[in-house]
Amino acid sequence: MTASSTVHWTTPAVPAAARAPQPCTASHRRIGELFPALRVHCTPPRTGDGWLGGADLLARPEALRELIAHDARQGLVQYGRPLRPDVAAGFGLHRFTWATALLFTLPWFLERRVPLLTPADVSVRRSSGELTARPGAFVCLPGDPAAGLPGARTADGEPELAAGLRTALAGFLTPVLAAFRPEVRRGPRTLWAMATDAAVEGLWHVGGLLGEEERARTELTALFAPAPAECTPGASVSPFTPGAGFTHPAPAAPGTPHPGPPDGDRSRASCCLVYTARPEAMCGGCPRITRG
Repeated sequence: MTASSTVHWTTPAVPAAARAPQPCTASHRRIGELFPALRVHCTPPRTGDGWLGGADLLARPEALRELIAHDARQGLVQYGRPLRPDVAAGFGLHRFTWATALLFTLPWFLERRVPLLTPADVSVRRSSGELTARPGAFVCLPGDPAAGLPGARTADGEPELAAGLRTALAGFLTPVLAAFRPEVRRGPRTLWAMATDAAVEGLWHVGGLLGEEERARTELTALFAPAPAECTPGASVSPFTPGAGFTHPAPAAPGTPHPGPPDGDRSRASCCLVYTARPEAMCGGCPRITRG
């Protein structure tokens, strides 16, 4: 099956008395255990008290600008100068995407399950580093004990599950990128490069915290691998940028992660524009740097 093939899922018959599934909540809660700066609550979206719902961010530009204003304030404190409005918006997009992509990628990595979330299923409170994710339908493998639960859709195997992950994440991010685009002032190709970077970097970082950086690198490389030349025309990981961007082999000793993602270990697909706030700063993996 190619990455661009249509993904078909089978929903098995389930007894009416079966309880509502909570299939990905263990992975979602694990995020906060590993990375306390981001806590996930497996509940319906919240509003008020600093919470912004995903649906509200898409429907109301002023709600989106409220989210971006948080990054503008942080940038002023961190860099001692105001961020350009488009740079603050880019930081806001990266941080929102980094966090929400983990809602998809970590259950896939740990449980081989992919939640089918929409922006209306999440909410965010940036001031406290919290997210909500409403449990619901999900994709899993046929042998998964959760395959018989309500909302379960089974993929034929690992390649289709990976394609299902890309499809689910792209479906979630498409309206998000469209909402951010007027604020970020970049075209679709660059926006999807930014989304690819956020998705890869989030799971890579959490994989390192789990002591499984090598597996995270291997699986991300396969997930975003460019389609071979002999594939059906049009087959690709589109709309994501092909390639996870890792430039060096993973550590030789299993379970020995880097203390953090080193700049030289990955070439980013997009530029974060941090140099506009701190002229002497340039990420080692920035695509603006020419490598020999």
